[in-house]
Amino acid sequence: MSTAPSPAGKIYLVVGYDGSPPAVRALDAAVRLLSGRDGRIDVTYVAHPTPTEMMSPDALAEMDEIFDEMARELRAQAAEQLSGREDKWRFERRRGPIAEELVAAAAKLPDAGPDDSVAIVVGSSSQAVHRMVGSVAVSLARHAQVPLIIVP
Repeated sequence: MSTAPSPAGKIYLVVGYDGSPPAVRALDAAVRLLSGRDGRIDVTYVAHPTPTEMMSPDALAEMDEIFDEMARELRAQAAEQLSGREDKWRFERRRGPIAEELVAAAAKLPDAGPDDSVAIVVGSSSQAVHRMVGSVAVSLARHAQVPLIIVP
């Protein structure tokens, strides 16, 4: 039995990360996918202000402070989870609609070249409401222009 040849380029995995159990599983899956390969994991936290917060500059400034603090905590959590892989990951905080920002992050990786592979990795939601109205994973499945890996 033969195995498929490995890709010629590097592998870049954009992981949607908010510290929840599905996000932790997605990051673990990304580590396994990158194991033994050249590339990087881009841990991406997307702060998602509500429409009301977006309408008020004061509320948005206050929420940005909260989102910055959350980003620091999530970066520390991801660093602990990725211990020993210092040169194979980076952390980014973005603001906006989560699915759109993850797609944008994957589309604009500064280090990715034409021979490199890019994929988005997210955890599936276990919330009942997401089964009815949709989740980030469902939205990504409809709009992502790169491969999408949804981790149960």
